[in-house]
Amino acid sequence: MDLFIIDAIGPFFRDLDSGRINWSKIPFEHLPVDGNKADKFWRRVGEDFATVVSRTTELGYNAITLDNIAHLTPHPWYEPEVLERVQRFNHEFKQLLPALENSGQRLFLTSDVLTTTPAIDQRLGDNKASMTAYYCDLVAQFFDEFPTTEGLILRIGESDGLDIGDPLRSRLHLRTARETNDFLRKLLPVFEARGKQLILRTWTVGAHRVGDLIWHRKRQHEALNDLASDALILSMKPGESDFFRYLPLNKAFYRYQGPKILELQARREYEGAGEFPSFIGWDCERLREELHSAENLRGISVWCQTGGWHHFHRLTFLKNHSPWVELNCRSAISVFKHGKTAETAIESMVGKTQATAATELLRHSEYVIHKLYYIEPFARQKLFFRRVRIPPLLHLYWDTLFIHSSVRRIMRHFVQDHDDAINEGESALLRFDRMLELVEDTDLPLEDIRFMRDTCTLIALARRYYFEPYNEDTLQHIRTAKKDYKERWPGKVRPRYRIKTNFHLPPFSPRSLRLATRVLLRRKRGYRIIDRVFTLSLLSIIYRLLRERSHKALPKFLRKSAMGVDSLFE
Repeated sequence: MDLFIIDAIGPFFRDLDSGRINWSKIPFEHLPVDGNKADKFWRRVGEDFATVVSRTTELGYNAITLDNIAHLTPHPWYEPEVLERVQRFNHEFKQLLPALENSGQRLFLTSDVLTTTPAIDQRLGDNKASMTAYYCDLVAQFFDEFPTTEGLILRIGESDGLDIGDPLRSRLHLRTARETNDFLRKLLPVFEARGKQLILRTWTVGAHRVGDLIWHRKRQHEALNDLASDALILSMKPGESDFFRYLPLNKAFYRYQGPKILELQARREYEGAGEFPSFIGWDCERLREELHSAENLRGISVWCQTGGWHHFHRLTFLKNHSPWVELNCRSAISVFKHGKTAETAIESMVGKTQATAATELLRHSEYVIHKLYYIEPFARQKLFFRRVRIPPLLHLYWDTLFIHSSVRRIMRHFVQDHDDAINEGESALLRFDRMLELVEDTDLPLEDIRFMRDTCTLIALARRYYFEPYNEDTLQHIRTAKKDYKERWPGKVRPRYRIKTNFHLPPFSPRSLRLATRVLLRRKRGYRIIDRVFTLSLLSIIYRLLRERSHKALPKFLRKSAMGVDSLFE
């Protein structure tokens, strides 16, 4: 392995105070470009960036990622006001390069395919060939502007979220595997001529026919067929969905023979985002062993800041950082680069005298994540809807816990032994007494363990609501616990989980749920006849016809976050 990549976008979020933050990329629309405020901001970014580069270099990382070429390349087709902002970004990012050069780290830039402005949309229209030609030109211009850049990391299966108001906005350009293959054939020569690397991410949100690229063997073969180029590297998440537990290793790591890298998330966006321990060290050891026979594994790409829409705002490696995220970053590099154990990484961070207590603490926290945070009997099930694998975590999403009657009905349908599910969660909750004792023997933050305990107490109470017979006393207990949680952790003092309760009867009966799951969901990767006839085709038409009603049936949170539910039905 020779590529050990980590993101360095944290410094750009320093002054962002917009409540719920989109952590998927640098918030360019909120970055100042004029006056003293801008000058002060960019000086601080330079200082923080140098700190992040220094810290990650010390750990052993040899490349960092930043966002993104569309905001750094002053293309002549941009609107005047957009061009002015891009020119400022271009100038300020060039001031960051000496820190990288001094450290010996390489630079990769991310890029959505395709990011445009209204003026560019008007020029290009719906002509796919023109769009591809424009992108190739943009990439070439970017490399001329930033010649020391090692390469680009392309995201083709996800675009900007619905919350993005930037005139430079990405959308999905490639809809089929054949389009993807044709696109890469035109783009790769731009990289080959300049000696650059093109890292292609297989991650998608399930939109369009290429939406199953992350797991579908035929789709991946079609997209990459006959692309024999030393410039191309494939980048894949460990499982067939997002960064969740309980997912087996994606078999594409064995099937694809070309160069590839493994994506890891140190700041676990679905597991507290660094507010409490969600350790990945032992998962890294398992992945290392499973990938031992995978050919051409070039390295890892670690996300230490990227991912999710939530209120949690700690900045990795900077002031008020999360030691839990840094510990995950240490573990990943220790396991994959140095061939050491997770325990070695723990000791290197907390010291030999605290290592035993810290290791036991993390063992307990990992158990809590697996047995309480997730509902294991559900998490272990393999379920597919259209082109996506259903996440093993449904009742918790980013910073929100759903104590809803609809979630209750769904969980009771998929989990057979309700008493065992309750007892497993309660048993995990008992570990916090020992965890609070252990953290006192270390310099790790006690308050984080208390926050985890109080949050998990509510999660355990939610589990009782899901699986116990209906009881008004339980509902009142939840209301009281929710109020106490908000008082114990006021949002202005510390970001906390949002507890969404809804005890009204769900809009679907147990019978209709059974029918819907039989028709819409499958337990194998391959598509059934009913999927090809109905789920992948007619269902999209029906959804579009009933979109208004469908949206009203969904929580606002799901309608407005990320790309929205509509992307599932493209």
